[in-house]
Amino acid sequence: MYFYYLLAFLVIVMDQLSKWFVVQTMEIGERLTVIGGFFYMTSHRNSGAAWGILQGKMIFFYIITVIVVIGIVYFMQTHAKENRWLAVALSLILGGAIGNFIDRLFRQEVVDFFDFVIFGYDYPIFNIADASLVVGVILVIITTIIEERKDKRNHDTPTHGNRNGTSKTD
Repeated sequence: MYFYYLLAFLVIVMDQLSKWFVVQTMEIGERLTVIGGFFYMTSHRNSGAAWGILQGKMIFFYIITVIVVIGIVYFMQTHAKENRWLAVALSLILGGAIGNFIDRLFRQEVVDFFDFVIFGYDYPIFNIADASLVVGVILVIITTIIEERKDKRNHDTPTHGNRNGTSKTD
């Protein structure tokens, strides 16, 4: 189980180091081209959540993040011990939540810098913590779907008899 907490810690370290680098080397609003027309590094700050919603609601974010972190640790300790993919997913969510929490706590805003233009759509600027949260949530959804299908298959599979659940003597 410690491996999964180490994974969350690595996400936090990578997130905070990348944000520190952006803050130290780029002016707010500065944009560097990585792959023209597709990928840029843009120094941006966000005092809200995804897509800039709930701007300036720091107390709300503090409370929600503490609740989410407690919930994730609880699920990691109770449900993820048996499921490696769920543990990885929860680790990514934990690392991402704490990474952005650190920004909100010490900067009163989140440092964002990954800036993609996909099929002409300028996707909202994000950071490693955000990416970790999204990948973690996607993995939770996939893992849940797979587990539900396994449970359904195990429930629908007869333990005795033929395929339709009746024995040959019925």
